[in-house]
Amino acid sequence: MIDPRILREDPDRVRVAQRRRGLSDEVVDRALSADSARRSAIATYEAKRGEQKSMGKLVARAQGEEKAELLARTKALAAEVKQAEAAREAADAEWSDCLLEIPNLAAEEAPEGGEDDFVVLERIGTPRDFEAEGFAPRDHIELGRMLGAIDLDRGAKVSGSRFYFLTGVGAELEFALINLANETAREHGFTQVIAPSMVRPQAMAGTGFLGQAADDVYRIEGEDMYLVGTSEVPMAAYHSDEILDVDTLPLRYAAFSPCFRKEAGSHGKDTRGIIRVHWFDKVEMFTYTTLEESYAEHERLLGIEKSFLDKLELAYQVIDTATGDLGLSAIRKFDCEAWIPTQGKYRELTSTSNCTEFQTRRLDIRGRFPHESGSTTTRPLATLNGTLCAVPRAIVAILETHQQADGSVRVPAALQKYLGREVLEPVTGSGA
Repeated sequence: MIDPRILREDPDRVRVAQRRRGLSDEVVDRALSADSARRSAIATYEAKRGEQKSMGKLVARAQGEEKAELLARTKALAAEVKQAEAAREAADAEWSDCLLEIPNLAAEEAPEGGEDDFVVLERIGTPRDFEAEGFAPRDHIELGRMLGAIDLDRGAKVSGSRFYFLTGVGAELEFALINLANETAREHGFTQVIAPSMVRPQAMAGTGFLGQAADDVYRIEGEDMYLVGTSEVPMAAYHSDEILDVDTLPLRYAAFSPCFRKEAGSHGKDTRGIIRVHWFDKVEMFTYTTLEESYAEHERLLGIEKSFLDKLELAYQVIDTATGDLGLSAIRKFDCEAWIPTQGKYRELTSTSNCTEFQTRRLDIRGRFPHESGSTTTRPLATLNGTLCAVPRAIVAILETHQQADGSVRVPAALQKYLGREVLEPVTGSGA
């Protein structure tokens, strides 16, 4: 959640931030009203409790009719205290609910607008000119079938639409990509993690995925558990309810996990192939650091993502995501989009977000900082996340970018040691 002091001291800043995201600012007025009601309810409760304590002392000293009158008043006062306590709790809940509705305040540098209002920061590499090479590129669906790498028909038969099997070199390619991603993470000082894909509601809400993104989340019926759409969720909750020494920062993790998404709202989009699916594997970078260092760390994560795409020998662009397309917790997000030849456009492969203190306030993660007095003080830390490798989309980009006229696919040099070959050759009798 945002810092409540900003809401109280500079509500117009929050109103502007809401409008920049394309959201109503009425929640700001509701939150301020709830805060006022909460403060009043607290004052009323404390006054009643103080009177109750004083009454208890008087009863102890009183006798006869006076004591009887005081006891009657004490009984009535106990009911009033109980009522005041209930009002205080209700007002506090309303205040908390309003705070949870408010997204992080988007950075001033982030372009304003919706999904299509991003700003291209740079383009790396040149898309292949297949026409000049004398052949029309095949899409990843046809290439996957020729290579015996992707089985969409049986994926749909077994699990439904937007599911798939990776078979043969397709499965090998996934493991190669995961190994390369982990190697890249280790080179940059990340601790490798295998994270759970099921979490409690506190973890999901704490990372902001039960707000505007709730429709895309799978809930396990009969259990108070959710399937994660990214290992950002368990990694953000990893240090929940902890105080970390500032000397240990930054803490950098690279977590592997399966990811599950309903893809709500994507009806009719990418219905063929493995670009937009309900399940995929991913390696996600996650950092805990100070607010002051978070901005440089954001650029660092972007640099690591770019280095990974360079290893895959892809043409890609980096975009600054518009405010209306930011997640609830992010103040700014950079996406790396690879060129997909058969679509004739760039598609997102990785993204990295700076969530500042938004998630740590919800999950009660603080840092212990030295104070000039010689003691220490605590305050919320900052969190950042960055996709290193979302497997299906990486496979799509590799197959389509490095295909050859006969349907074979050249293996990027960085993956050859994991795949044990330089070229993926079409197969026959794959059963597809």
